[in-house]
Amino acid sequence: MTVMQTTPAATGQAAPADICSAPPRRHPRPDGQDRYTISEVVAFTGLTAHTLRWYERIGLMPHVDRSHTGQRRYRNRDLDWLDFVTKLRLTGMPVADMVRYAELVREGEGTYTERRELLESTRRDVLNRIAELGDTLAVLDRKISFYATEGTTR
Repeated sequence: MTVMQTTPAATGQAAPADICSAPPRRHPRPDGQDRYTISEVVAFTGLTAHTLRWYERIGLMPHVDRSHTGQRRYRNRDLDWLDFVTKLRLTGMPVADMVRYAELVREGEGTYTERRELLESTRRDVLNRIAELGDTLAVLDRKISFYATEGTTR
């Protein structure tokens, strides 16, 4: 089982799919293929092999399939998870929080509230950073305007 999979409780009704990210972007995957080597995943994601192994070691991707010779075999769902993890990294979410989120996903539907709270906290941090960057951009624009004006009057 990978991080993306959850095991719904048997309630007799279909449980909603656990969608952990926005619709996945199209990876340059061959049609019909669902097994990838670590070097193919490196090419698809831009992550290094070291990073992929580290993610596995820290529990961010603990269930990567293996071939009969022990080579990692990633699936499309692993690539989708890596895409989501990459987005979380871009938010500035600490790795420990990402690992906690992955643990919550593996624990199942009973953790929706905690997952939502973790993502909401990260969202607030992102909005604060966007505001700070907006202020920084305004300062840069004023300086650029000043130099553009000064450069034409001299």
